[in-house]
Parts: sequence; C-alpha cells; structure tokens
Amino acid sequence: MSQPFRLVFALYPQLTQLDFTGPHEVLARLPGAECVLASAPGGMVESDSGLAFATVPLASVTHCDLICVPGGFGCADAMRDPVMLAELRRLAGGARYITSVCTGSLVLAAAGLLKGRRAACHWAWRDLLAEFDGVTPDAARTVRDGPVFSGGGVTAGIDMALTLLAELAGEAHARRVQLMIEYAPEPPFQCGRPELADPALVAQVRERLRHLVGPRQEAVRQAALALAA
Repeated sequence: MSQPFRLVFALYPQLTQLDFTGPHEVLARLPGAECVLASAPGGMVESDSGLAFATVPLASVTHCDLICVPGGFGCADAMRDPVMLAELRRLAGGARYITSVCTGSLVLAAAGLLKGRRAACHWAWRDLLAEFDGVTPDAARTVRDGPVFSGGGVTAGIDMALTLLAELAGEAHARRVQLMIEYAPEPPFQCGRPELADPALVAQVRERLRHLVGPRQEAVRQAALALAA
C-alpha cells in the first residue's frame, strides 16, 4: 500500500485488553499499517486486568481507514459517554471498515453504527444487541456485514482480524501472519462456547457475570432510547 492504512483502536477504561491486543497483533502486520490507540479524553487507559495503555484523544484523530472497538467491563460506561459515541460516529463516517470484538459491538450499536446490520458479541451479552432497532445478533465467531466486521468473545478478535487481513492484503499474506504468530488453537478444555460446556459450568459463569447484567441492560436501554428519539 502506497499510503499508510490508519487503524484506530478506540479504548476506554476497564476494557478487556486481549479484545484489542489480539487484533492489533494481527493487523499491525498489514503492509503500511499505522496503528493509533485513542480514547475519549486521551491519556492512560487501564484495562480490566490492570494493564495500561497510552492514548491520544479521539478528537485529535482526523480520520481512519479502520476503527476497532473492544469490549470489556467498562462497556456500559462507554455506551453512556457522549464524547465516545460522537467520535465513533465521526470517524466511522469516513472509515472503510468498522470493527468490534466482544461487547464492543454494543458500543457500536449505541453509537448507531449497526442499524440494519448483523453483528457478533460475547455469548453472554449477544441478545442485548436485539434491543437496538435494526440490529441482528449473530452467533458466528466472526461476522461480516458490509463494512462491519465483528468478533464474538475476546479471542474471536484474532479470527476477525485474520479474516480482515486476508481481504486487505490477500489470503497468502494472512496465512503467513497466522503462521508467524503460531495461531493454532488447541484448548485444553472443550468448553469455550456455552453449547460445548456443561450446563452447570455455564450456570456458574452466568452467576459470576450477574452483577454486570443490570448496569449493561440499563446502558443498552438508555442508548436505544436515545437513538430512537
């Protein structure tokens, strides 16, 4: 590519770092890639696991070719952040690709960027996408609908990014990158999706996530109402 291909990762406090570092590892290997870490206010952003990242203000980013929104424990607050949502709409308006991982699709939906689209999300929160007018939840690990690419929960971001890399730079290059990063998952347990896991295990995980249900449902409700107004 003769011109830099600018990828903006739109971060927020308490994101899940692998949601964006997985795709970043892949997409940074795109010829001509220029990766920008940004957040609504700029400055250091701490992930839900304690890793922190330096960011520039989203408002300082003039344009991008691709925008990626990760998920994480802080997604409800991101859905309520008017600056975050406004900047996502602005940048997405000129982007070739709009992408998300995990509950990042809820943030895209809150910004009004998924209307008329199918999208993936983490299995525990996927149904919340249907609260937004015109948004269809899709259980696939990677979903492509026009310029929108979305990955399911956390690790699916790598699959999404490799799929996108193949479109941008060709399948041969994407295959080389997959080999270079030795992406050949062999999980020790076959329980990475609820349909594979024991029902008791699924119930345990849902119980651990129960404290997030109310705040996320309310954030989605408020965002959906704001879009409908």
